[in-house]
Amino acid sequence: MIQASNVTLRLGKKALFEDVNIKFVEGNCYGMIGANGAGKSTFLKILSGQLEPTNGEVIITPGQRMSFLQQDHFKYDAYPVLDTVIMGNQRLYDVMKEKEAIYMKEDFTDEDGIKASELEAEFAEMDGWNAEADAATLLNGLGVPTEDHYTMMADMPSALKVKVLLAQALFGNPDILLLDEPTNHLDLDAIGWLEEFLINFENTVIVVSHDRYFLNKVCTNIADIDYGKIQLYAGNYDFWYESSQLMVRQMKEANKKKEEKIKELQEFIQRFSANASKSKQATSRKKALEKIQLEEIRPSSRKYPYIDFRPEREIGNEVLTVEGISKTIDGVKVLNNVSFILGHDDKVGFVGGNELAKTTLFKILAGEMEPDEGTYKWGVTTSQSYFPKDNTAIFDNGLTIVDWLTQFSEIKDATYVRGFLGRMLFAGEDGVKKMRVLSGGEKVRVLLSRMMIEASNVLILDEPTDHLDMESITALNNGMIKFPGVLLFASRDHQVVQTTANRIIEFMPDGTIIDKVTTYDEYLDSDEMARKRSVYLMSEDDENDN
Repeated sequence: MIQASNVTLRLGKKALFEDVNIKFVEGNCYGMIGANGAGKSTFLKILSGQLEPTNGEVIITPGQRMSFLQQDHFKYDAYPVLDTVIMGNQRLYDVMKEKEAIYMKEDFTDEDGIKASELEAEFAEMDGWNAEADAATLLNGLGVPTEDHYTMMADMPSALKVKVLLAQALFGNPDILLLDEPTNHLDLDAIGWLEEFLINFENTVIVVSHDRYFLNKVCTNIADIDYGKIQLYAGNYDFWYESSQLMVRQMKEANKKKEEKIKELQEFIQRFSANASKSKQATSRKKALEKIQLEEIRPSSRKYPYIDFRPEREIGNEVLTVEGISKTIDGVKVLNNVSFILGHDDKVGFVGGNELAKTTLFKILAGEMEPDEGTYKWGVTTSQSYFPKDNTAIFDNGLTIVDWLTQFSEIKDATYVRGFLGRMLFAGEDGVKKMRVLSGGEKVRVLLSRMMIEASNVLILDEPTDHLDMESITALNNGMIKFPGVLLFASRDHQVVQTTANRIIEFMPDGTIIDKVTTYDEYLDSDEMARKRSVYLMSEDDENDN
């Protein structure tokens, strides 16, 4: 059990949290939600002891071990991957290393023997003999190849480092597990594995995530942060949303009835307060009027952008033909004889762990990269807008947001452009912000503004939900669903893929594709998916045997 008792955190004069009292108990997974800036990550830091509250305290059941997802991706660069995971239980790791150091002594004494015996007993009690196997199981489940388990963290690509640090947090069955955005930068396969792990995890989990599907799948409770308070709801994210909306509706209905009663009493008092025979009744109603209090309905701090992609031109039947495209990057064949044809109703979700293949294909189709082999042809009625996964170069300029966006607008009017920015929550003078100083979420909203201004009938989106808060993801999801043109997109957000795509193309590790007209959930449940998985598992086993 972990509990916050009268926790207050002040940043200058502002109270981010005030007198928060909340208890998290065993056997539950708590999803912590709230608008950007509400303090979700900050509250996790308070619970983990990384940040001291201004007032109040955090109480943990004595003897329980807490684990949390590290955010510093360079902290363990001097250690091998497997050691980094085992450090999730620091005491176990320390015992393991101390034991090894004693056995390596040339002048092994009786005292060393006694100490080694004590350490061996403690090591066995912590199930230390299974530590490496358990760590390897976690790594393999998250998609870290076995051959990388003894690689130094400094040599690991950032996408795999994230998985190693997540494995570290999960290692050793902690009593309390704190996870801040654990699905960030994970592929959908790894997210699915994590979902199953947490569903079967029997201790206390507190997780911050912008992934609605993930929260629905794993959470038993939702902790909603709004206006410095935390309200606990039983159930998953969808249950929270329905419950919170119901509460607001009930308060409004109750207030409406109270307002009608107030009006009725006020009218009676005005009519009969001067009438001697009715004066007692008027006085009684005055007292009744004073007792009626309207419920305070505070507007939520959440803000939803308005995303509406409206193509300027209707798309024809011929959209895109891809024939035999191959591409090799740094000696690796990323795309391997890829062919498909798109129709005017297609909304294609590109999935699979081979993220470089997806990004490479999108760059080729957007004209930013040439294939080594093969061709592609866009239909004459099509116009394309491209949202790149890496937008660093786009924002490396000295322009303001308005000036940059005006380049893509046929109407060269700042007021017109500011209208699109207003939809995307850029208010007032935000439009004169310099491009290079924007946050990750602001950059995404600027690029989505450009896509709305361009009014294309084909959208290519490569991980557009990265850096967005839940409200913006919801707005983008709705905009993609309503879009009447053709979509080609990659996203780690299960709900975005499931609710938007009517066709799934999955990239295999060898750069080939599986192409199915189906929803994402139906694809995951399909026999072909099961066969494909078994084929690759068998091929991996063969490689390991060799």
